[in-house]
Amino acid sequence: MESERIDAIKTRWTLIRHAHQSGDALTAEEARRELVMRYAPAVRRYVGAILGSSDQAEDLAQDFVVRLMKGDFAGADPERGRFRDLLKTAIRNMIRTHWQKANRRRPADADLSLLQDDFNEKQDQDWTAAWQRTVIEQTWSRMLAEDEGQPSAGFRLLKLRVQMPDASSEALAEALGKRLNQTIKPDNCRQMLKRARARFAAHLLDEIRASLDDESEDRVQQELADLGLLEWIRDGV
Repeated sequence: MESERIDAIKTRWTLIRHAHQSGDALTAEEARRELVMRYAPAVRRYVGAILGSSDQAEDLAQDFVVRLMKGDFAGADPERGRFRDLLKTAIRNMIRTHWQKANRRRPADADLSLLQDDFNEKQDQDWTAAWQRTVIEQTWSRMLAEDEGQPSAGFRLLKLRVQMPDASSEALAEALGKRLNQTIKPDNCRQMLKRARARFAAHLLDEIRASLDDESEDRVQQELADLGLLEWIRDGV
């Protein structure tokens, strides 16, 4: 396989293929490291949702991350469904197997109903919430990278909007001005916020497309809806 720069890879499935099939050992290792950086937060949140805050939860989450680094998902295939669904199933199976091998009684802080084979609404909600948060964090990281690691005024303003969702333009302009140690006019603040929202939406769409092998508009919109992120595109943050 011809080597390709990891930071130039657009889709997560392509990244996954590089992580497991690249003939270049260094490229494969770099791709696996990128997978861990992207998916480890969602994995840890989901395992924590099932097991609660415990050393066992952290140990199992770490074991799963190690599996990502070792390349245990070489058989992942977009034709068989979304990668996040594959990860969810693998996590549940890992926890079930762990408990079966340990032959333990039900832990007081663990919800075993989350591991039932039948559809479980709470389990899906936990995983979707973990994945949604990871996507949003990756989108912020994209914006920050575009700012070359130094948050721009627009980035700071958008963060303020998230922290102060009901604040007026005047209040946001004042808060931003204090952080930048300069005077910001409300009209300028509104224009800056509009541009920052557009940037965020564009990066969020890129992040969603990167997780799909089918980047059709319908598929992207469905994924946004499944993750509860449509309003971030329609109305901004």
